[in-house]
Amino acid sequence: MTELNMDAFWMPFTANRHFKSAPRMLVSADGMYYKDDAGREIMDGCAGLWCVNAGHNRKPIVEAIQKQIATLDYAPPFQIGHPKAFEAAEKLAAMAPKGLSKVFYVNSGSEAADTALKMAVAYHRVRGDAARVKLIGRERGYHGVNFGGISVGGIAGNRKLFPVALPAVDHLRSTHDLSRNAFSRGEPEFGAEFADELEARITTLHDPSTIAAVMVEPMAGSTGVLIPPKGYLKRLRQICDKYGILLIFDEVITGFGRLGADWAANKFDVLPDIITCAKGLSNGVVPMGALLVKPEIHDAFMAAAADRAIEFPHGYTYSAHPLACAASIATLDLYQEEGLFQRAAALSGLFESKAHQLQGVKNVKDIRNLGLVAGIELDSRPGAPGARGFDVFLKCWEAGVLVRFTGDIIAVSPPLIISEAEIDRLFAVIGEAIQATA
Repeated sequence: MTELNMDAFWMPFTANRHFKSAPRMLVSADGMYYKDDAGREIMDGCAGLWCVNAGHNRKPIVEAIQKQIATLDYAPPFQIGHPKAFEAAEKLAAMAPKGLSKVFYVNSGSEAADTALKMAVAYHRVRGDAARVKLIGRERGYHGVNFGGISVGGIAGNRKLFPVALPAVDHLRSTHDLSRNAFSRGEPEFGAEFADELEARITTLHDPSTIAAVMVEPMAGSTGVLIPPKGYLKRLRQICDKYGILLIFDEVITGFGRLGADWAANKFDVLPDIITCAKGLSNGVVPMGALLVKPEIHDAFMAAAADRAIEFPHGYTYSAHPLACAASIATLDLYQEEGLFQRAAALSGLFESKAHQLQGVKNVKDIRNLGLVAGIELDSRPGAPGARGFDVFLKCWEAGVLVRFTGDIIAVSPPLIISEAEIDRLFAVIGEAIQATA
């Protein structure tokens, strides 16, 4: 690749100048591995971008897309339908946590987050409770990069260049408590009481009758894998119920087997009012997102609108795109046919053990894990936060393993098809990279 033919593409979430001085180019993928432009195999240690849960180039998904594009390439989603949209929704609703039976399609996790916020505010309004307009997120939360998502989200780096945010937003404190929970295996023991801030501070400050919804990631992924303390999510649910506040789970990362269960809602036995999902919904092959919604929310919109009126004036040109629906149907079938969620649960013990073997490696500050996801937090170099994490990412790439980094946290979330031997290699390479960048 020359500088000239890379010049037009302004890359997202990328140090463009650094990348274009020494590009890392992927040209093909199959199973657990990419190939780069030098022909090297690169183990996918982060499921693409938390999304390729069933592995790359899966034949049933590829064939479903090929068949669909030759049959119906596009259909407008407004006032017109196509069969795959309804088939996909039925299949997703059947897989959803019991009690969430309505499906609203979007194209990404960012769109799902903003749609859920709009839906929550509008739901209270159509019920005649129009004072409920305030939205509560959480520090270090990630809900995509649209204005609604960054307003309710709590990652400073995603907000500082965009000082225009939604009004009437507040944030709970992060669940992270390194002093008490460092090197926890699975759910941390301490921190359930952090949920009490919703009642003790937020509702006292804002008046609970003005709060529309609380949105949280069950496990905060992009900020560095923060596992919810035992009992925390149940306590949030109880407080939301007490004050009539909707609870939204952002399961864009945690849905579809990542935590060793189909959904975090089922893993933690907490039913939210709305779930947002994307990524693993179509195995990352075609952009797609969705909201899973309680029927009483849907029914409130249906009851409030006049005959032939649009009940929820929201959607996108590519909502329920035929190719995305075909990909999703094939993906959900593949998850079930191969028992990939159960496979993730079965491998989680070994995955945890190998991750925590890195405790004691120089500069490893904390290790957090659940299911097939782990976060390895490193000490920052003085005056250079994030530099060590970036260097570890580069060393892993040179060794043929792709990982994610968020500042000085290495995130690991491989496809659910990973083998025991590949888990061994994955963490061995990470350990060697950390030692090499000390």
